[in-house]
Amino acid sequence: MFSFTAILHKFDKKGEKTGWIYIEIPVEVTNGLKPDQKTSFRVTGTLDEFPIRQVALIPMGWSDGFEGTFIMAINATMRRGIRKEVGATVRVAIEADDSPVALSADFLACLQDDTEAHQFFETLPKGHQNYFSKWIDDAKTAETKANRIAKALRGLSMRMGYSEMIRYFKNRP
Repeated sequence: MFSFTAILHKFDKKGEKTGWIYIEIPVEVTNGLKPDQKTSFRVTGTLDEFPIRQVALIPMGWSDGFEGTFIMAINATMRRGIRKEVGATVRVAIEADDSPVALSADFLACLQDDTEAHQFFETLPKGHQNYFSKWIDDAKTAETKANRIAKALRGLSMRMGYSEMIRYFKNRP
């Protein structure tokens, strides 16, 4: 387990990451967790005393041999758990998390009934499949979950990835 302190930052204008709150992961920590890793990978551990699991570290700045850093996005649930905002310092303890990600059983059952959506879903990388599943399972009510499953199936039938589907439905019912 690697421990360090980090400051909560917020992206201003940074493409799809605009508005994200995140922490930077020191290069020596990512090298210790996954030597020579240049793609996202999951970690488990704590932010202050708040437990996290299956949280992705995302590479930033990998180009032309430049050894960039990784970031961890700090979502609203995590911020509520640590009760901190941008500019605050957080104690981080993480280790690599290679446990399998279970996809939403309700979503998978509905996918079986929509051949077109299911076929496109199967072409997506595992990480992109996880985005759909996590979004659906994060719903707080059964109504919201059903609505998200319907949107996911419609988006997948239209051959949209997760971020395309979210943008498509942002201002549509």
